[in-house]
Amino acid sequence: MRILILEDDLGTLTKLLEYLARLENSLDLKVSVTVFSEFWQVEEHLNSGTKEKFDFILLDRDCKIGGSFHILNLDKFPEAVVIGISSVPRYNQELRDKGIKLIVDKDYNKLDEFAQKVMLLIREYD
Repeated sequence: MRILILEDDLGTLTKLLEYLARLENSLDLKVSVTVFSEFWQVEEHLNSGTKEKFDFILLDRDCKIGGSFHILNLDKFPEAVVIGISSVPRYNQELRDKGIKLIVDKDYNKLDEFAQKVMLLIREYD
């Protein structure tokens, strides 16, 4: 299973990786993770002629330097299951408007619950 995580918050990333490790162990999966924390990495590495393939994309909105991960060209990854993971309702609504149906609202005070919900979606759509 290949997972792309577009997330700039290290606490959130830590929780997601912790729960992905648990998922990998419990289901005897092989999970590969790619993480970008700045929008230019998306432009330069993913939107520019990449041959990358992902099963899941965990898509936050804001990046460390003030850009937006929503610049990701989703047409390049038609087979990936995209899960919106912003803490800002307006940003998650932007994804819904683009046709993204899977959204887990991030709550920085409840990161364990957030990560569990993300893992449930990954298990359901794998």
